[in-house]
Amino acid sequence: MTDYRHTATIDLPADELFAYLREPRNLPHYFPQMREAEPQGGDAVHVEADVGGERVEGEAWLTVDEGARKLSWGAQGPHDYHGELTIDEQAPGGSRLTITLHSVRESEGEQVQRGLEETVAALAHTAVADSDVENAEAEGGWTGR
Repeated sequence: MTDYRHTATIDLPADELFAYLREPRNLPHYFPQMREAEPQGGDAVHVEADVGGERVEGEAWLTVDEGARKLSWGAQGPHDYHGELTIDEQAPGGSRLTITLHSVRESEGEQVQRGLEETVAALAHTAVADSDVENAEAEGGWTGR
């Protein structure tokens, strides 16, 4: 089992970033391979993704710890894929996101690490952009009318 870790600073308050990430339906917005993530009740999530050019469906789990701003997830399969993320408050309006993945894919380590870093970059961009749109709409659109 190999661990992959990446930490990034994101320009959103920690509670706002956590609220965005705890919602499984947001996964396809920032995880390019994910096509669908639908909560099934409890910790269960039905997922559909493109893996190696093939559409794959399955059941995953997502555990939410509101107090610690921590998410844990995983899915059964040949790579025993699971991970967790934590969000810490940084300077006002900022967060520090740390994601750790655990996988048996040791031979593809550089590719897994690069994929993790690219996903975190996409996640940061998408979460901030979605927040900007929500704020603009709440204020009457981009023109403030």
